[in-house]
Formats: sequence, C-alpha cells, structure tokens
Amino acid sequence: MNIGLTGGIACGKSTVSAMLVERGANLVDADRIAREVVEPGSPVLVQVAERFGREVLLEDGSLHRKRLGELIFGDEKARKDLEALLHPPIRARMRERMAAFEREQPDKLVVVDVPLLYESDLAHMFEHVLLVYIPEPLQLERLMQRDGISEEQARKRIAAQMPIEDKRALADFVIDNSGTIAQTALQVDKFWQERGLE
Repeated sequence: MNIGLTGGIACGKSTVSAMLVERGANLVDADRIAREVVEPGSPVLVQVAERFGREVLLEDGSLHRKRLGELIFGDEKARKDLEALLHPPIRARMRERMAAFEREQPDKLVVVDVPLLYESDLAHMFEHVLLVYIPEPLQLERLMQRDGISEEQARKRIAAQMPIEDKRALADFVIDNSGTIAQTALQVDKFWQERGLE
C-alpha cells in the first residue's frame, strides 16, 4: 500500500513521517527529491539558470534558493515557469522510488511526504492520503516560533497554501497533531493497526 502524507506548513509532517518510519514504513521525501533534481551539474539546474539567469546560481554552481525565491515571489508567470521545469522530474523520481520500494519490499507501507500534495493535484498518485492537521491559529503560533518570523510573515506563508480545513475535508485519514507527541503517537499506532500493518 502507498499513502501520500501531507499537511500545512508547521503542522508536524516530519514528526508523523518519522513515527511511520519507526514502525516500519518506507519513506519517499518529495522535498529531498526537489533538492536532488537541482544539484550542481544537473540538467534541471541548467534549465533553471537559462530561464532565470546566472544570478540564481551561487559561486560553487549550486542553486541560490533565496535569490530564486525573490524572483518568483509575487510573480505568477515566473512561478509557473519554475514549476514546469521542476515538477515533471520530481514526480518521475517519486514514482521511481515508490516502484522500487514496492518491488523490493511489497509487504511494507510506502509513505510519500508531499507538502503541497493537494495544491499540486497529486492525490491520484496514492491509494490514500493522510493529513497531519492542526487548527490554523496553532499553525500560525508554531510557524512564528519555528522560523522566528513575524505574525504578518507567517500569515503570508500560510495563505500561500490551501487552507488546512479544506485539506482536512479531502483527506482519507487525519492525524490531529495539536496535542502532545504521545497523543500523536497513539493516533499513528491506531492508523497502523487499523491498516493491518502489524
């Protein structure tokens, strides 16, 4: 079985994915893959530099994420151009890793951590979607604490994603991460047992 794991920013996806891995799941991390496809010398990074200019590269040839972020923030066309370059190779690599895990360990759950799963219209890739949920006021508080940013900056980042309540309505399973780590772990155990993953 494979599941897409998602949530809003600062909802605790990493915590829940780590708990699933501890229980024996295999993890495919979309964020890690997104970094891999733009490693120095990769064809994708060459295309990004061709589209956005050499200033998106650091001296060592790696991607200057901050500069690229500044160029696409608030520029819809630039953001769409970047997505058109990055999304196909990221999705291809995600599918390759999922297929490899399913081939090598068919009895193990494959968890694919995709932060913007619904925003990128990827739910069809998975048998089920598991959402890590916290209510928006708590999301705001945790994001400000985690990243040391102002309330205004945190609100902007949250507003750039689909509202957490909309994601909750779409998900097949929900882990409420607004309590203690122990309470979250109990829900992960329940999910694990109900799926017959013992």
